[in-house]
Amino acid sequence: MHTKKRQISGVKSLIRSAEGFLEVLALAIAYYFVWRKGYDSTLFPTYFGLGKYVLSGVYALLVLVLFFAFDGFKFGYLKRFDALLSQWISLFIANFITYWQLCLIANVVISPVPMLMLMVVGAIIALFCVFFYSWVYHRIYVPKNMVMVLGQDDAVTLKFKMETRPDKYHIQKLIPVEDGLESICKQIIDYDAVIINDVPAQMRNDILKFCYRNHIRTYVTPKLTDIIVRGATSITLFDTPLLLVKGNGLTPSACFIKRLMDLVICLPVAIIALPFMLLTALAIKIEDGGPIFYKQRRVSLNGKEFDVLKFRSMVVDAEKEGHSIPATDRDPRITKVGRFTRATRIDELPQLLNIIKGDMSIVGPRPERIEHMEKYGADIPEFDFRTKVKGGLTGFAQIYGKYNTSPYDKLRLDLMYIENYSFILDIKLILMTIRIMLSKESTEGFDKIEEAQRMKEEVLHQMHEEREKEESAPRK
Repeated sequence: MHTKKRQISGVKSLIRSAEGFLEVLALAIAYYFVWRKGYDSTLFPTYFGLGKYVLSGVYALLVLVLFFAFDGFKFGYLKRFDALLSQWISLFIANFITYWQLCLIANVVISPVPMLMLMVVGAIIALFCVFFYSWVYHRIYVPKNMVMVLGQDDAVTLKFKMETRPDKYHIQKLIPVEDGLESICKQIIDYDAVIINDVPAQMRNDILKFCYRNHIRTYVTPKLTDIIVRGATSITLFDTPLLLVKGNGLTPSACFIKRLMDLVICLPVAIIALPFMLLTALAIKIEDGGPIFYKQRRVSLNGKEFDVLKFRSMVVDAEKEGHSIPATDRDPRITKVGRFTRATRIDELPQLLNIIKGDMSIVGPRPERIEHMEKYGADIPEFDFRTKVKGGLTGFAQIYGKYNTSPYDKLRLDLMYIENYSFILDIKLILMTIRIMLSKESTEGFDKIEEAQRMKEEVLHQMHEEREKEESAPRK
């Protein structure tokens, strides 16, 4: 049975590769015709008659790289609109670069109209491909028949998260680790996939080996040490492999490149955003005469404290109680101007000044409030691992997390960034942030937390009742 599934999986991979190839080919052909029909061919060198094919190939390669960087090929993995938005943004960047490339080749500023036509045609091709390929995905990628092995009761929260994508995941059964290794292995053998969720290390390793031996697809929630080891350097000087974990955060050269990127990006953006910031400041002052900026003490690299800046979006003394009260969508403390700035993310623009000053970086773990660091650190001593790099305007937890993501999950996400840092990763996360800002907010409001807690208690109660019935049933 598992051999047949592996063969089907291989066919699915071929189908997905063919889908991506056909879409890029269609976009390259569209570029070829727009370039040939929209521009005077005498403006461009012929390159022995091969120039048109070379330019089309370069365009196809650029689109391919951007689609991969932006997750544009993840049909079915992403929601349709998110995948479509990824492709549209990728096409905009590709066409923008290609337009100036053609201007340089022609040595004159050419008309942008044909490239705008190409953008429209490309957007239509992307729309068709995303919806058609997603339909194909859901026809051949049926939800997995899954079982989840739980190490602790709180781990059941992952079940609710995965059930928000019923097109991909279908968890039929929950098995607590108290059932024992032998019983667990007997139960999971007939399932398509197993989720090992917060299981003690020794039992987790045994279950993982069993699944690996029997060709069962396995999902594992990583522990902090797993994430740290993933970022380790391999040493093969001896016949016994070694993994070197430095634990120093970013290297001096990486810090220099990161700082340079912050300045190169933020200085021009700050100049462009200055008129909008001045108008926003004026609107805030006119509405209630209060302070323009809202300052909040945060913790960044190596525990250094600084004041993060935002445009004030709530009434003066909104937190006069002395503690943070998260704002809901219809919070009466939000001002009229604040409702607009929060919806458009303009309230975050002053943090460009924090980045230019050097208190923050564009990409990194979101800097926490001092009281939150103390609170989370009391429960999770490793929470200060996040301060091995500068706090960021955006990062893993901001892109992949939600408002009610647990501190431990935020730590895991941020640690994945720290241990896998690269210049390319920073660029990808910046591009991903653009998609998040333009798409429907990938967050759940605080008003849903109580509902999720109630559902978790019901599932746990049902699971424990079933286990008690099995234990009390007479042995055959």
